[in-house]
Amino acid sequence: MNKRQACKRTMYRKICENLRILHRKFAPCAPAAKDAKQNSLNRTLTMVLTFFICSLSVFAQNNLTEPAQAIVEEGKLLYRSEMASWHGTDVFLRDYKNLEHVGGYFSYSEKDRSICIFFSKSEKPKVIGEISFDTIYNINTHTAKVNFAERDFTDTEAVLFTIRQMALAEINSDTLFKKYENTSLNLIPLISGDEKKVYVLTGTQEKNIVYFGNDYLLLFDKYNKLILKKKLHNNIIPIRYGVIDGKEIETTVHSHLPESGDFITATDICTLMLHQKYTKWKKHIVVSDKYLNIWNCETNQLMVVPKKQALEEMQKAVNKK
Repeated sequence: MNKRQACKRTMYRKICENLRILHRKFAPCAPAAKDAKQNSLNRTLTMVLTFFICSLSVFAQNNLTEPAQAIVEEGKLLYRSEMASWHGTDVFLRDYKNLEHVGGYFSYSEKDRSICIFFSKSEKPKVIGEISFDTIYNINTHTAKVNFAERDFTDTEAVLFTIRQMALAEINSDTLFKKYENTSLNLIPLISGDEKKVYVLTGTQEKNIVYFGNDYLLLFDKYNKLILKKKLHNNIIPIRYGVIDGKEIETTVHSHLPESGDFITATDICTLMLHQKYTKWKKHIVVSDKYLNIWNCETNQLMVVPKKQALEEMQKAVNKK
């Protein structure tokens, strides 16, 4: 065995061991560790990802990404809605003068536009502001359309308003929904085919931190009756970004308990896309009992591989060296 082969053998052994301890070392849905622990995590993940990038053909025959595509598409739909809310709020607060009349807002997508509407604080609310965006979400260009003319809800908006208000009432009355210091709960009403739902995400104004978890899903029937409400993660998961020990954080991870499912959630994807401009992360991994969900933050693409198979294939690679 030459020196190069020996080095590869050593690297594979380290990767196998690192992947074995990954789920054990970082508890599912646990709060973010201190910087030193997260730095150790980043080094571990970089090694694992190096192997994946060089060995994608190992998993090609058992690619599990396709079954998760519906989750990816819904996550991107949530992202479009939240981006419209972020930027629409900036425009509205800048240009609308009678803020005491505002009852709330929500956003939705229609064809190639993302629309944020504000409604009045009255017994029969009306739309008092509409800001719509293309995929650029630039509030200072002609592609952002602003209209402060008062009008009635469209049929779609009326349904979104109704389920949003019902979800808000649940949040204010049910202890299932948790609120944490320096955070807010953001509601995203959504009509997807025959499904009516409201996602609830946790947002923050804190710098250099992203919150996963403390997210919820409420489902409604065709009569707008609430039929299900559940947590998507069991806890709140703060993860820092930026520079630690002189090095930029490039790879991050969080784990799913069985009740969170085997795949990355739509809310995970939405959160990752919303903050990518600030985090500069390259990869984020969601570890479940069965799979590793690897989100490419630069291309917004998902790869899912079986955790057990990954370990077995990497061990085989070690044994062949």
